[in-house]
Amino acid sequence: MTQKGPMEAESADRVSKKWLILANVSVGTFMATLDGSIANVGLPTIASSMHIPLHVVQWVVSAYLLTICAMLPLVGNLADRFGRGRLYNIGFLVFAGGSALCGLSPNISMLIVSRILQAIGASLLMANSQALVVMTFPLHQRGRAFGITGTMVSLGSLTGPAVGGLLIGYFGWPSIFWVNVPIGIIGFVLGLFLLPKGKPESATVSRFDYPGSVLFVVGIVLLLYTVSNGDVWGWTATRSWLGIVVAMLVLAGFGIRERMAKNPIIDFGLYKHRLFATGSIAAMLSFVSLFCINTMMPFYLEDVLHASPQVTGTVMMANPVAMAVIAPLSGWLSDKIGPYVLTTAGLALNAAGFLLLTLLSQTAPVWLVGLHLAIFGIGQGMFQSPNNSSLMSTAPRAKAGLVGGLNALVRNIGMVLGIALSVSLFSNRLFAATGTRASGALTNVPLSAMMSALHVVFWAAAFVCIVGAITSSLRGSPRKLQSAH
Repeated sequence: MTQKGPMEAESADRVSKKWLILANVSVGTFMATLDGSIANVGLPTIASSMHIPLHVVQWVVSAYLLTICAMLPLVGNLADRFGRGRLYNIGFLVFAGGSALCGLSPNISMLIVSRILQAIGASLLMANSQALVVMTFPLHQRGRAFGITGTMVSLGSLTGPAVGGLLIGYFGWPSIFWVNVPIGIIGFVLGLFLLPKGKPESATVSRFDYPGSVLFVVGIVLLLYTVSNGDVWGWTATRSWLGIVVAMLVLAGFGIRERMAKNPIIDFGLYKHRLFATGSIAAMLSFVSLFCINTMMPFYLEDVLHASPQVTGTVMMANPVAMAVIAPLSGWLSDKIGPYVLTTAGLALNAAGFLLLTLLSQTAPVWLVGLHLAIFGIGQGMFQSPNNSSLMSTAPRAKAGLVGGLNALVRNIGMVLGIALSVSLFSNRLFAATGTRASGALTNVPLSAMMSALHVVFWAAAFVCIVGAITSSLRGSPRKLQSAH
């Protein structure tokens, strides 16, 4: 019997460790994705229990996404100084601590502040997960590793609505945050033993662009905060238009700064590529429309159809379930025919889905609502995989991480804008119909007024999808795309 040498034993240990590292990264990916989908289902219950208006409770989700938008471009630079494994593991601890504070929050102010802390942890996890996979796996195994992390993203979005609905129904809304605490603690403890602790081996670490980072954070936060409050303040109010003007000036200053900086936070040269520019804009518009559904459908199901949180969560699973089935098929098909047809058709199908939503009544059966939501899963599945593949194909291999970060940034900005658009239109139409600002569970609002307001949101989201489909079609014809690849 041949005895293994020390090199072979060491090799076996390394093989075992890299898959354990992937398992740890998958846990963080699952947790961050799960939390976003859980929180949307809880909004009606939180609004009712705290007796707060719709435009306030939206900040439970908006504050989380806005913070991630501000943090994502900065975290990559920090990881170059302190180590990706170290920052990723700190992300576990910060996320778990923020989740615990969310569960303990006695009022909406503390809940929103706790969500901001939670988002800081999530940004540390999101920004470093792909880099850890690249650091751990050789080139011929990365596709398999990224496939596993991609599956965890789908599982997080799949289980979030159902788990959230069940937890809220049986244990109350704080439980949707407490569920993250044991997952975060386990991930942190395992990370202490598994994740690389050293700094990057590169001898030349670029100087951090502090002026650019300040301009970006101030500009993006001011813009998204103003847009999210436009309905409450009034779009013609001085602070609304002044906030938007100042934010745009600051972001313009950020753009000028980045063009002159030796080590820019965002490489705007990427947007000179037609495929990247059109794909990024189309992706943002797709998430604007998607979060019109995620924000409004729980209110339709619970306040109009009087469905329980458990039923609401189960019905809303139709969207990610359909997407999980279609996305791998569309990814395989895009390798054969390119992304042009699939991305454009996917957004066009979503536009048709929103038009169908305007036909739903006050007495629609919940299974019919689920079928409508499945249409969006099919459309989003047709769009996402080919669009991501198209975006990643435009960047040099050395900038793959940067492109992934920008893709995540665009996605989160679209989510914030989708929440702001849907809540603003919904609240505005309710106020026009009733003359009062609705709050809490909306039990005092006539159902006819609610349905009318929801239809306005669905029409607007359909228009966004149509614009997205047109933008996606501008990436070029299939023949041009093949020559570009």
